[in-house]
Amino acid sequence: MRVAVIGLGAMGMGAALSCLRAGLATAGCDFSDKARADFTTAGGQAFASAAELPQGTEAVQILVVNAAQTEAALFGPQGCAPRLAPGAVIIASATMGPDDARRLAARAEEAGFRYLDAPVSGGAAKAASGEMTVMASGSAAAFAKAKPVLDAVATKVWELGEAPGIGATVKVVHQLLAGVHIAVAAEAMALGIRAGADPQKLYDVVTSAAGNSWMFENRMARVLTGDDAPRSAVDIFVKDLGLVTQMARGLDHPVPLASQAQQLFTAASAMGHGRADDGFVIRVWQALTGIKLPGDVS
Repeated sequence: MRVAVIGLGAMGMGAALSCLRAGLATAGCDFSDKARADFTTAGGQAFASAAELPQGTEAVQILVVNAAQTEAALFGPQGCAPRLAPGAVIIASATMGPDDARRLAARAEEAGFRYLDAPVSGGAAKAASGEMTVMASGSAAAFAKAKPVLDAVATKVWELGEAPGIGATVKVVHQLLAGVHIAVAAEAMALGIRAGADPQKLYDVVTSAAGNSWMFENRMARVLTGDDAPRSAVDIFVKDLGLVTQMARGLDHPVPLASQAQQLFTAASAMGHGRADDGFVIRVWQALTGIKLPGDVS
């Protein structure tokens, strides 16, 4: 099967390599020279533009930042739509609002393609091992066409219904939880440090007790070592929590915790930490209180 992955970032590179391991003829697309070189070294074909993908590509997974980038990758001047085979399946995995997912699905179907509204979760490590979670909606035909790719990149594929937008809705709700969990994990660690608790011992206690969360355990481990290399960046949650508040506004539904968390991530970004790992939203509390983070060498 001729497949392509557009966006060879933290998640997309893992997805593309997983497709290669599964024996799929895989092309990758990214603006980054290094990403393309790494993928070529691994045995794939790499292109700087989606318009250069092999003619007759049967499935394309799009792992970019947002709906606008997804639309450009498909239908923009350098988009891949003219390179896709008739009836090809588009697996749209960027986090976006449900209205955008429905709009893109309608445009894809008008062009003769199948479309899966298929955001993903799991982070770079799960992507690299082909163990992502996919929360998808679309027709039975789209799921069937996408199965070789989904089998390669994920261990859990949630089939949420036929209507586009359901997958996006579930992902937005998931990001509400993820963003709030990261923000409160940072708040708790910052408070403990300010009160004089040993950060490592605090971490050890919390991760063995009922107050633990996956986000606390994962993100605060990086704070302890000062490892702010982005697996998922602060700016991702500025965007994703913005999608939460946007969706909630359309439903007249209050989301006070998500709104506060978004302001914290926005503050971290405004301080210059937008490209840091998202757990380093803790630097907001550092700026406010002067605490010394355990991984800081200064």
